[in-house]
Amino acid sequence: MTTTTSPVALVTGAGSGIGRATALALLRAGYRVVLAGRRAEPLEATVAAAAHLAEHSLMVMTDVRQPASVTALFDRTLEHFGRLDLLFNNAGTGAPPVPLEDISFEHWQATVETNLTGAFLCTQQAFKIMKSQQPMGGRIINNGSISAHAPRPNSAPYTATKHAMTGLTKSTSLDGRRYNIACGQIDIGNAATEMTERMKHGVQQANGDIAQEAMMDVEHVAQAVVQMANLPLESNIQFMTIMATKMPFVGRG
Repeated sequence: MTTTTSPVALVTGAGSGIGRATALALLRAGYRVVLAGRRAEPLEATVAAAAHLAEHSLMVMTDVRQPASVTALFDRTLEHFGRLDLLFNNAGTGAPPVPLEDISFEHWQATVETNLTGAFLCTQQAFKIMKSQQPMGGRIINNGSISAHAPRPNSAPYTATKHAMTGLTKSTSLDGRRYNIACGQIDIGNAATEMTERMKHGVQQANGDIAQEAMMDVEHVAQAVVQMANLPLESNIQFMTIMATKMPFVGRG
């Protein structure tokens, strides 16, 4: 049961998909949870899904692409809960699956600003809190992707940001050592969410074929994040890959 001494987690993109499932799993695991997202309605749906645990949550509308919005999010977190123990950098988006040469600058920019810049801005603010609080330290978990290892066709913006997320994870791990801040990355493949709904009807493969792909319950991802979060700060899962067992990732299709 959550109490005023329970650890505090902040989840970006908490209004849907992996973010919602993880926020709810953290609440069930005894965390107090800040729910961050751009739109009120999806966040309110997450709060409703939390049922009696909603009293241990705080909803903050946030645009992670905007430095002032991110600063306000973390200020509100500190004001309401007094500390921050876990940041899950989950907010993300993708560009339309069109040939690389046809990707608009606007779609490229929106993907980079959300997936990479947003995670960086949140990490900065988390550092400022975690290094100053007592006891000092905390944990940051970045939502990478199978695309941090291998691209899908026509996914240059998304793939580039997820490869970059790996670099951010490593730098955060190194720079966080002196402050007892651990950082790890979870690379997810084919969790069943709103974002992956189209895969049920088939998705383009590397050879150009369209094929249905195996999916997994998003709850398994949420439980994996909780597992990473619950480690003592002396231990860290640096990288975890969780994927639908039969998806075409390992080997040649």
